[in-house]
Amino acid sequence: MEDSFEKISQSLNVETEIVSVDREKPQLTKVEEKNDIKKDYEYTRANLYSLIEKGQEAINGIMELAGEGGSPRAYEVAGQLIKSVADTTDKLIDLQKKLKDVEEDIPKTTNNVTNNALFVGSTAELSKLLKQGFLNNKE
Repeated sequence: MEDSFEKISQSLNVETEIVSVDREKPQLTKVEEKNDIKKDYEYTRANLYSLIEKGQEAINGIMELAGEGGSPRAYEVAGQLIKSVADTTDKLIDLQKKLKDVEEDIPKTTNNVTNNALFVGSTAELSKLLKQGFLNNKE
């Protein structure tokens, strides 16, 4: 069988060969969910701390520029930076809440048993049944 790209290979003066590819499914490894959640939490927390620190440094720098130049635009940028850093600190607190929610998401078993009994009848019938019930329980 002639290679369909043989003419191209000859015109480019290159040698080609057909390579077979093994189509095996990769081995899947079991992932420990608890460990990954903890890693993700720590990584996200470290990034948020880094962003907050860099934001505070940027705020300090822009406040110096705004004080020296007195430009309204510099004060506007400073206000936006302050809001951005405040939002990032809120995200840090939200991360704590989300981790707590994920840890609480583990199904808990409850032993709540509710027995609802309903009697439809007169008080005379009820007292009669109660007396019979007490007599039967004593025996």
